[in-house]
Amino acid sequence: MLGCARTGTGKTAAFALPTLQRLDRDSRHQNKARRPIKALAVLPTRELAIQINESFKIYGKYTGLSSTVIYGGVGQNPQVRKLKRGVDIVVATPGRLLDLMRQGHVNLSKVEVLILDECDRMLDMGFIRDIRKIVKRTPRENRQTLLFSATIPREIIKLADNIQQDPYEINISPGKPTLDNIKQAVFLISKKRKQALLQDLLADSDVKKALVFTRTKRGANRVVKKLQRKGVSAQPIHGNKSQSARQRALKKFRRGKIRVLVATDVASRGLDVDDISHVIQYDLPDVPKTYVHRIGRTARAGAGGIAISFCEQTARQKLKAIEKEIHMRVKTIENHPYNN
Repeated sequence: MLGCARTGTGKTAAFALPTLQRLDRDSRHQNKARRPIKALAVLPTRELAIQINESFKIYGKYTGLSSTVIYGGVGQNPQVRKLKRGVDIVVATPGRLLDLMRQGHVNLSKVEVLILDECDRMLDMGFIRDIRKIVKRTPRENRQTLLFSATIPREIIKLADNIQQDPYEINISPGKPTLDNIKQAVFLISKKRKQALLQDLLADSDVKKALVFTRTKRGANRVVKKLQRKGVSAQPIHGNKSQSARQRALKKFRRGKIRVLVATDVASRGLDVDDISHVIQYDLPDVPKTYVHRIGRTARAGAGGIAISFCEQTARQKLKAIEKEIHMRVKTIENHPYNN
């Protein structure tokens, strides 16, 4: 199957639940320690891999099926030990998976279900060659291949043609971003006044849980420090943070122990956190599609949400490109106390 759907449309459940149902039928009387890997899901980032593995664990809690997650940036020994104990489902990022395959720790010869998620992002990150190597190590006969992507560029079509046989194609509003439940607004503001406006917005009790996006890691750290000085519970999440630090921040944010998460685009795709009331773009993204991915972190599963962006004079062209991408004008607020 080839699935094209924007963020927040329920792709994880769409592939996880049928996979669990399929494997559960065949695993009831097998020796767990001898079970080969029957399903493999490949994701572009650690955060996504961890999140998808958690979904498999939650959905499959009463099935007896086991899953594990493989990703880089941490020691491989705990991951190898879990693989040796026997798992039904592996969720992985391409680099670490290939490393463990080369070392003989991963055998994909019995994989029945292959899931490739966020394929357009894997393409952007240069993982397509790795994906092809991984696919070659799985059985071609009797393998179900599920390929998901928010967009279907030519390279993804080429990949699908090579690894799928006459796939059933499902498009969920492919030409129009799913923004109906998100109230959007953009503040025209100078760079030096953005922090003050952010603090003013966060003073509103209606902002229950806010995800703030900055362009750089240093910018995220700077915003968090200033918020903390004002008594706002905030943490940064970006590529310079260790994996354990990123996971701790995400866990606190999910549980409501911190109210504000300040992120670079490491968190803009596939981050599944319930009840994010506001997405605030401290810096507009360079790529218009990223705007859609960012604001898709709110208004999940049909709920409502608010997306607020800050636009400096030098970023006016970015705003125009974003409006062209989403096929609508964003409400612009020029007359406000911080526009000076």
